[in-house]
Amino acid sequence: MTRSVRVGAAQLGPISKDETRTQVVDRLLRLLAEAASKGVELVVYPELALTTFFPRWYTEDISGHDHYYETEMPGPQTQPLFDEAKRLGVGFALGYAELTSEGERFNTTILVERDGTIVGHYRKVHIPGHADDEPWRPFQHLERRYFQESNEGFSTWNAFGGVMGMATCNDRRWPETYREMGLQGVEMIMIGYNTPIHYAPDPGQNALQGFHNHLCMQAGAYQNGTWVIGVAKGGTEEGVESLAQSAIIAPSGQIVAQAVTTADELIVADANLDWCSHYKDTLFNFETYRRPEVYQRITNQKGVILND
Repeated sequence: MTRSVRVGAAQLGPISKDETRTQVVDRLLRLLAEAASKGVELVVYPELALTTFFPRWYTEDISGHDHYYETEMPGPQTQPLFDEAKRLGVGFALGYAELTSEGERFNTTILVERDGTIVGHYRKVHIPGHADDEPWRPFQHLERRYFQESNEGFSTWNAFGGVMGMATCNDRRWPETYREMGLQGVEMIMIGYNTPIHYAPDPGQNALQGFHNHLCMQAGAYQNGTWVIGVAKGGTEEGVESLAQSAIIAPSGQIVAQAVTTADELIVADANLDWCSHYKDTLFNFETYRRPEVYQRITNQKGVILND
């Protein structure tokens, strides 16, 4: 019997600075209801899906942004999403800012099964941007100030009838992200992102943002025989234009569904998890073809070292 998951990528348009959690959750609930009406079993929301992208603003005291973080999940304002998901029998992945009881700050994504229980918890590994005030920029990208790098790595979870994995935004640009989960037999990777189109360190890349976004996810899908669900918060948010182009990508690397707006939009596809084996058991049969003994630099070296 074919293992298939009907998955929905729930793209969000901009979230304004003054939009309340309750208002945002209402938007998530509308997308969830639409997904349920289309027979979707798993909805994937973007990175930082509950708030505006607050790392674009500098605060002298890091706690100045504390109101953007969740200290519990679910909490009073997010509980309705869990309750409705359970009632509808639709699971979801949700990205948000997490502030732990120990004062740690993570860019986090959770995976929630169809019965409303949290079955997976991922904290972003590759944190982009900068940590200090750089007022020369047209807008700032202070992720390295407001989030710490997770050392928990990339895990997978048995859920929705398959092997599920998660990553967040900048993680998608690193091939190690996909291979770490590929070596655990991953069959679907859910990736939320908030990606500004303007890249201050090298504006020459601006025109290539959409191309690079799909390139890295399609390559990761193909080279590891896995579905990849890439979901944006796009549009112009607080004056900053961000990439949309959410996509559902097959293990072949082909895009099978793509968003056509920069607003709240649901795209849907039937993800045949058995399709993964066509690549895992042939071109990318790791047991047969991988040569870890000659890949030592990948884990033993961080920066570039030139040969003499």
